[in-house]
Amino acid sequence: MPPKAKFTKEEITEAALNIVQTNGFEALTARELGTRLGSSARPIFTVFKNMGEVQQAVIQSAKTVYKEYVNKGLKEEHPFKGVGTQYILFSVNEPKLFQLLFMTEQSQKPDLSGVLPLIEESYEEILLSLQDEYEINEHLAEKLYHHLWIYTHGIATLCATKMCCFTGVEISSMITEVFMSLLKNIKECGI
Repeated sequence: MPPKAKFTKEEITEAALNIVQTNGFEALTARELGTRLGSSARPIFTVFKNMGEVQQAVIQSAKTVYKEYVNKGLKEEHPFKGVGTQYILFSVNEPKLFQLLFMTEQSQKPDLSGVLPLIEESYEEILLSLQDEYEINEHLAEKLYHHLWIYTHGIATLCATKMCCFTGVEISSMITEVFMSLLKNIKECGI
């Protein structure tokens, strides 16, 4: 009969997520996790087969935290801008999780059209909000989305690495200025 688990999968995952939120993904070790739980590392492995499984659980938890930001953005008056703003706020409030999800080297290099669907679970919903609100076709919406993601990712990366900090007003103004300029260009040129 296998030993009774001292901790649940959720308790271990939450402790692991807390380590990553504070010290980054590289700080997540069996020893550190055991210490955080107030025990040895052994009880971890009655629930998880190895640290790779723990790491995957943490990545899924980080995605869940991020998804809450996206959902909040989608409920704003201007959903596309809301999601961009929330993306940046996620990098400000959860810099280590942002780095884990959006600043980790990928095993393969997708082209620009493939990167957003790969890293953004809500890609289709965000794209549709853009098409609906601004009455543009899917091709133009994708083009606008790609440009704005590059821009907001740059701001978010500056925030997550503490290279710069911006006020909410500055973030809103920057996103609006670039968005309106791109939208005008896309609608006029139909590019």
